[in-house]
Amino acid sequence: MTSRLILALALSISALLLFTTLSPSLSKHTTSAAADEDDEFLTFLESDQDDAAPPHSDPQFSDEENDVDDDDDIENYDDFEVPSGLDHDEEEYSRSPEIDEKDVVVLGERNFSEFVEGNRFVMVEFYAPWCGHCQSLAPEYAAAATELKGEAVAVALAKVDATEESELAEEYEVQGFPTVYFFVDGEHKPYTGQRTKEAIVTWIKKKIGPGVSNITTANEAEHVLASENKAVLGFLESLVGPESEELAAASKLEDGVNFYQTTTPEVAKLFHMDPDAKRPALVMVKREDEKLSHFDGQFVKSTIAEFVSSNKLPLVTTFTRESASVIFESPIKKQILLFATSNDSEKVVPTFQEAAKNFKGKLIFVYVEMDNEDVGRPVADYFGVTGDSPKIIGYSGNDDSKKYILDREVTLDNIKAFGQDFFQDKLKPFYKSDPVPETNDGDVKIVVGNNFDEIVLDESKDVLLEIYAPWCGHCQALEPTYNKLAKHLRSIESLIIAKMDGTTNEHPRAKADGFPTLLFFPAGNKSSDPITVDADRTVVAFYIFLKNHASVPFKLEKPVSTPKPESSDGKESSEGSANNVKDEL
Repeated sequence: MTSRLILALALSISALLLFTTLSPSLSKHTTSAAADEDDEFLTFLESDQDDAAPPHSDPQFSDEENDVDDDDDIENYDDFEVPSGLDHDEEEYSRSPEIDEKDVVVLGERNFSEFVEGNRFVMVEFYAPWCGHCQSLAPEYAAAATELKGEAVAVALAKVDATEESELAEEYEVQGFPTVYFFVDGEHKPYTGQRTKEAIVTWIKKKIGPGVSNITTANEAEHVLASENKAVLGFLESLVGPESEELAAASKLEDGVNFYQTTTPEVAKLFHMDPDAKRPALVMVKREDEKLSHFDGQFVKSTIAEFVSSNKLPLVTTFTRESASVIFESPIKKQILLFATSNDSEKVVPTFQEAAKNFKGKLIFVYVEMDNEDVGRPVADYFGVTGDSPKIIGYSGNDDSKKYILDREVTLDNIKAFGQDFFQDKLKPFYKSDPVPETNDGDVKIVVGNNFDEIVLDESKDVLLEIYAPWCGHCQALEPTYNKLAKHLRSIESLIIAKMDGTTNEHPRAKADGFPTLLFFPAGNKSSDPITVDADRTVVAFYIFLKNHASVPFKLEKPVSTPKPESSDGKESSEGSANNVKDEL
């Protein structure tokens, strides 16, 4: 721990020196406001900075956890399966000594490129020593490495400590732990399988193998149909040649579905294909209600892969930790989600499923069991779904992550109409909001989704907005400083200091990368993106930032000095002076 803190401090100092050297004009601008104020005035701003401890401070929070969510909190619906893994005491964790990792290669900056480029197939896990998910993966990963060691086609499994190799982690955009990539000839893609030895081995074998299996007899066909939930069959003129190669190439682009090929009409018939059909022909067979999907596109890998990806999900997918990755990796980004309790599922899911038939290949239909505390409840909380009655939400699934709500009864006709309008982008987005406060007279103004435009986007005001979470230790630690800043500046009519609970309120102009996020909205320029406040979390630093960036210039009057009363022992004079300063603050 000590060495990490020393390293972090050294890197911070180096970065600061480099930034100052490369940006002299910005550095000069940042301090220009301070140059206009004398030391006594800036000291006045900070004079009672440490008078009070944060009212809800929690000693478990440390700077190392800044802007990283707890493992049990889902802050992004599409990050459900990529938690940060902060369920740790990092000094207590080391990969368990009983795990035999002899076949897992340790990589770092010095050998990463050479190793990845020198081996055709390499799987790499970026991990953190304190990450609980990495602990769980370690034995499975090590066992997979050992099993794959004897394969005819060489595959190497490797690991990188992302906390030590931060430049590598940044280069490969590692956002959570563990992050696992599969490299083929130096090019990488994410590993999308489950975190078990069997899943890892199966996934890799498919990537390095032929990709397509031959079916030549009826017995083989019946075995596949009986044992697999979904399968793809190509009905070809030959088991070798260009068409077989396109099918094999498509199979490597799609996970979770086995690909087969045949030239036997009897096999094609068992897969519900016309044995006299023009070849090449392709079908996907599933066990779900909609059992068949016939391909009618150009027989090339990209078109085949797109067809399989669009059709491999059932009409309605129940949201689970296992199904999450399949949902989010689909080329179909728009989702319609049904939130219902397990008691209501038998009544509303069949209706939801019937509606889904009208949007096959256009929208993904997802059922969220909202009384499932492990999975459904956190997703419902993210979308702001309350109560027990069934609700329908549309989710854009893109970078904007827009949400749309069906504000009518959950019926077949209403779902179909809602889905059509959603698909054609005719709906108005829905944003979560707490009730607008009845009074808002405090030094720090309370912003919610429904009064955001009125307060934050007021063109006549410079607005500093903190987006916080009630459970966030850093937000709790910032609260006294933020309140004091607002108290000092409350007389400046052109300036608003505000805060918004980012867990229960949303607005398209309020994007939080973590908690707390501080954004500044200059007066007269509210159509532009806000300025992210990257300043020390002190009253003086915030004050200097505001002086430099406010569109409406302001001046804060210095406190009036009070002559010290005479006292024989000096004690009364000292106490009187302190009380006068306190009155000014």
